[in-house]
Amino acid sequence: MEKENIIVLSFGSNLGDKKNNILKAYKLLERELGTMIKCSSFLETKAWGFESNETFVNSCAKFSTTLTPFESLKVINAVEHKLGRTRSNGAGYEDRVIDIDIIFFNNETIDTSELKIPHPLWEVRDFVKIPLKEIM
Repeated sequence: MEKENIIVLSFGSNLGDKKNNILKAYKLLERELGTMIKCSSFLETKAWGFESNETFVNSCAKFSTTLTPFESLKVINAVEHKLGRTRSNGAGYEDRVIDIDIIFFNNETIDTSELKIPHPLWEVRDFVKIPLKEIM
């Protein structure tokens, strides 16, 4: 039997139908990642780390998955792409249709150039901490 893992994700959107972008991400992840255990309410916030005229809608969700952290990252990146996320080659943050970050994966610690778990900035981002409190 495959091991069930708990993965906690943070979602953000500041372009288009922001809440609907996150709801679509939930649905795609339920199909491709695993079962959603719990999701937070939506939180509206100002852009963090860059200037934007668009506010963000943020949330967090907890899923059960049989995938590994790196398999999960591939699924998450594919879901972002399906929803219209494009990444520029420039450094720094920018407006986006959807952004999904892995905050926790079980109690694991991973530190590679591709993936860092727990997410290194979660503790300084209220747009992660506030919805995270709801689901933990």
